Amino acid sequence: MASSTEGSLPAFEQEGSQTSKLLKKSRESPFVPLGIAGFAAVVAFGLYKLKHRGDTKMSVHLIHTRVAAQGFVVGAMTCGVLYSMYREYWAKPKP
Repeated sequence: MASSTEGSLPAFEQEGSQTSKLLKKSRESPFVPLGIAGFAAVVAFGLYKLKHRGDTKMSVHLIHTRVAAQGFVVGAMTCGVLYSMYREYWAKPKP
């Protein structure tokens, strides 16, 4: 029989769930959800603009969308690394 505390936890609070891992990673590095959201926004905007691309070829439009999405994710990763370096080396409290 399961213990009373195990059954009362929601699915997203359990130790091994994907959502709990994402929430833990978000607390450690706040730029991860920003990168994911930016990627989704760029892809959604690219799909929206797909209908009104004019004379642009499909392949060129898809390449531009991919490069924009990758650029956003790499930018978010760079900001995250810089933020963690700042926290560890400059903002670290002195003993």
